[in-house]
Amino acid sequence: MPDQRFELLVSHKEAQDKEREAAGDLWQGGDWMFTQPNGKPLDPRADHDEWKRLLTDAGVRDARLHDARHTAATVLLLLGVRERAVMDFMGWSNTKVAERYMHVTAAMRDDIAGRLSGFLWTRE
Repeated sequence: MPDQRFELLVSHKEAQDKEREAAGDLWQGGDWMFTQPNGKPLDPRADHDEWKRLLTDAGVRDARLHDARHTAATVLLLLGVRERAVMDFMGWSNTKVAERYMHVTAAMRDDIAGRLSGFLWTRE
């Protein structure tokens, strides 16, 4: 897990502990990581609406929250992370899942073509 994500989760836990304390007997939570201020699980509709607002505020195309997994896996490939490491990082043990989420982009194809060309035709 990247250090920044770990730090964000620690901060989130601290904030949630304060919410739990402030709610007192009204706290309705279990062991949920992300909750409403009273400890109840997030409302899926409200979560969906928040996702859409984030996309709009960021000025990016509309997408389903689930599409973020495709984007994350593909970005890791673009960064040169090996497929097996991407699978481990994303929590996948099945290559069929990886095939569904990791997408080869035009930039990747161009990079492959350039590398192959350099290997085949510029060797001395």
